[in-house]
Amino acid sequence: MDVSQIVERIDELFNVTNKEIYANESGVTYHADKEVKKIGYCVNLTLETIEEARIHGVDMMITHHDAWDEIYGLKEACTEKLAAYGISHYYNHLPLDDCNFGTNDSLIKKLNLEIIKRTHEWEGLFFGRIAQYEKEIEFKDFVTKLEFLLEEPVRFWQFNDKMVNRVGLVCGNGGTTACLKEAVENKCDVYITGECNLYTIQYAQFIGINLIIGSHTFTEFFGIQSLALKLNDNKKELEVVRLNEEHYEANIRIKLKETSI
Repeated sequence: MDVSQIVERIDELFNVTNKEIYANESGVTYHADKEVKKIGYCVNLTLETIEEARIHGVDMMITHHDAWDEIYGLKEACTEKLAAYGISHYYNHLPLDDCNFGTNDSLIKKLNLEIIKRTHEWEGLFFGRIAQYEKEIEFKDFVTKLEFLLEEPVRFWQFNDKMVNRVGLVCGNGGTTACLKEAVENKCDVYITGECNLYTIQYAQFIGINLIIGSHTFTEFFGIQSLALKLNDNKKELEVVRLNEEHYEANIRIKLKETSI
């Protein structure tokens, strides 16, 4: 199958209301100009995940993130390595956060929550959710459930004694106080995201909302997995494999905690 055919199949999965935003937030970053028989998926495009793709004999990578511009020189290095290995690459960022099979909805489904509201709007795309349980559960049990799903330790702060009923979620980078404020305004008992800073924690404490911080990568994993598997739903023309990523973010947090005075 040609890369363009795969991209066309992906595009058909999305309800595109703004073609300019969609084009800016998704697309092919490298085209190896060869037939695709095997796709590998993961959250991030890095030199390490490209190496993982080579090991698995992948013809095309599908990721949630493109190589980050903030990591200076990474995009050029990734392009060189993709070219050297003859591997095409496609990414889908904000549209995948917004859609009903993407990052947020997929994690909510895994947690057995029911979505009640799409939140955190940007240019017509919603990258957050409010969801709730039919039957509330203990906060510590909720943390355990989330860690089991993410397969990594999370950081958490319990700033109220409520059972968990209503949950605010922004997979990935929802660490700003503005993002947290939207969960507060929707009367959430707990807020989950993949990034935070000092202000996030202090605001959660000030307002009295429980806070859970996973990693940016693995809060978003189920969305890119869902997209990749949809490419092989019916005709089974493509082999689809997961490309393993190290839990760098979680490991860094553990090491910082161990070395802190």
